[in-house]
Amino acid sequence: MNVLNVTYILPLRRDAPDDSPEFALYLRWLARQVDELIVVDGSPADVYAAHAARWSGCVRHLGVDGDLISPNGKVGGVLTGVRHALHERLVLADDDVRYDAAALRRVVALLDGAHLVRPQNYFDPLPWHARWDTGRTLVNRLLDGDWPGTLALRRSALRATGGYDGRALFENFELVRTLVAAGGIECVAADLFVRRLPPTARHFWSQRTRQAYDEFARPLRFAVSIALLPVIAALALRRRWTALAAGAGSVVAAAEAGRRRGGGQAVFGATAALWSPLWVLERAVCSWLALGVRLVFGGVRYRGGILRHAATPLPVLRHRLKAAGIRLDPPAARPARVE
Repeated sequence: MNVLNVTYILPLRRDAPDDSPEFALYLRWLARQVDELIVVDGSPADVYAAHAARWSGCVRHLGVDGDLISPNGKVGGVLTGVRHALHERLVLADDDVRYDAAALRRVVALLDGAHLVRPQNYFDPLPWHARWDTGRTLVNRLLDGDWPGTLALRRSALRATGGYDGRALFENFELVRTLVAAGGIECVAADLFVRRLPPTARHFWSQRTRQAYDEFARPLRFAVSIALLPVIAALALRRRWTALAAGAGSVVAAAEAGRRRGGGQAVFGATAALWSPLWVLERAVCSWLALGVRLVFGGVRYRGGILRHAATPLPVLRHRLKAAGIRLDPPAARPARVE
């Protein structure tokens, strides 16, 4: 087996030591697939020490560099990993992402023609709340693609931009938008599927308003979501059931088109699109909640703090990077090891 000349960066934070045998096995498997596996651990000191002992010899275990600590803790973890990585090709992945060998090799290979690759996630296993959230994935796949818990990118590209804003709540969107604003080439790999473990039902519910708040980064989408709830309520009050059914049917049809894009039938079940109207209704309700927390609290709660900034507008980033003279060169076909 040929080991990939790539650095896999996995940022995490735990309040208690992770003693999952499944996660430890995945890390050991990854260590045999890639030349360098970095876990950037923002956990408290005692938890960090327990992880260091558990994963010793399997990963390169780092704490978050002090000058990179950010309101969105994940950004500091990513940038720490990027700073210390030995390779030009990087795979960034949350701790619930589970690559297989074929997907890992393909996401790295796609960097030959891009600065950044965005694969697509699917949930496995599928408890009810994962089926519900799959509705979001399918609708996004029809639009600009899923926003997964993993990206592949070129180290030199992110280093050239000086990183990305650690205040951004929608952090992977901020990262992608930053590279694109600098002239980077993004590959949305609609036919590259990477497994993701679903959260607990409790964590799923805790994410609803936060994920709706992300759409402040895309004002048109947020406006549509805000407008939906009054329309749905008005139709229901007037007992316009046919119109409501037609609207739900249109959402299902759109989600089904997203399911079929790029051969998605291979990982998304035949009934997956039927859950999409529930997600659209949820997003319509939670968008109002997101607007409320922004007006009342100035932002949304995240890791014990308040984050107001969803993501930086693309024109602002373009102007900022242009003023700094930052423009990415076309990607070289064979990225080198960083010495």
